[in-house]
Amino acid sequence: MSTYLPSLLGGMLIGLSAAMLLLLNGRIAGISGIVASLIQRGPIATANADFIAGLVLGPVLYRFWIGEWPIMRIHGSLLLLAAAGLLVGFGTRIGSGCTSGHGIAGLARLSPRSIVAVATFLATGIATVTLMRWGDLP
Repeated sequence: MSTYLPSLLGGMLIGLSAAMLLLLNGRIAGISGIVASLIQRGPIATANADFIAGLVLGPVLYRFWIGEWPIMRIHGSLLLLAAAGLLVGFGTRIGSGCTSGHGIAGLARLSPRSIVAVATFLATGIATVTLMRWGDLP
């Protein structure tokens, strides 16, 4: 059970931050939309900048609190990771949001569009893993 505890706590913190952003600022915690707002011209909402700063500072706070950097294992070539990143970015634009916006905030609001988006995310993920295992790819 102890191996699940960090994931449980992390999920609870993500849910709490999404709820706080919605309740305190009336904004949906969709990371792709928040990052896009920082890139666009015009005034930057302080809440958006603070939210992204919190995401970036998370590992730093972990290091300060735990005493070591979080362990991350990435299996894949740089080319594969770059292609995956581009596909995710393209998908978030087409889907009008990302997994955080649809999966956390959208499902909590019972948004029909988010229910379809999350079902699509899950089905695509399952299909990808199945094909990669079937094709014996890393």
